[in-house]
Order: sequence, then C-alpha cells, then structure tokens
Amino acid sequence: MTNGQRIRIRLKAFDHRMLDQSAVEIVETAKRTGARVAGPIPLPTLIEKFTVNRSPHVDKKSMDQFEIRTHKRLLDELKKLDLPAGGDITIKI
Repeated sequence: MTNGQRIRIRLKAFDHRMLDQSAVEIVETAKRTGARVAGPIPLPTLIEKFTVNRSPHVDKKSMDQFEIRTHKRLLDELKKLDLPAGGDITIKI
C-alpha cells in the first residue's frame, strides 16, 4: 500500500537569520530525497516584554524594558512511504 506521509516540522529561535538558514538546509535535504516541501511558512512572532526597576532602593520611577522575540517557522514535507496494510507512522517534531 502506498501512502503519502506528512512530516510537520516547527522551528523556533530567537535569531531569525539562524532560523531561516536552518529552514533552507532542511528544505534542501528534503528535496534531495525526493520529498515535496511546503514552506517555510512564517508563524506569528511571540514577543515577551519585561519591565524592571533600575535600582531596587532609590528612584522608583526609573525603569528599563526588555523584550524577547521568538521567531517561528513551519515546514511540511510530503513523502511516499511503503507501509504494510494497517501500519501507521506518526512523526511529530
């Protein structure tokens, strides 16, 4: 039985350049094996903001703000796998 298997890969990183480079390498590797690839699809960036006092004892109105941005990408790979009847493989990364 020939079955189309979908592999969904979610990538997360703080640096978007590194994330895009990793996605390109995964796509190139998947295409060499003959898989169809959809993506990389950019997902919404998670922005976490933190406000802290500069000094805990004096000057309470003086504060610093920091933020962490988590960039996300989604890749779908479609492969044809030869599976025995009744067999199923689930891959989640």
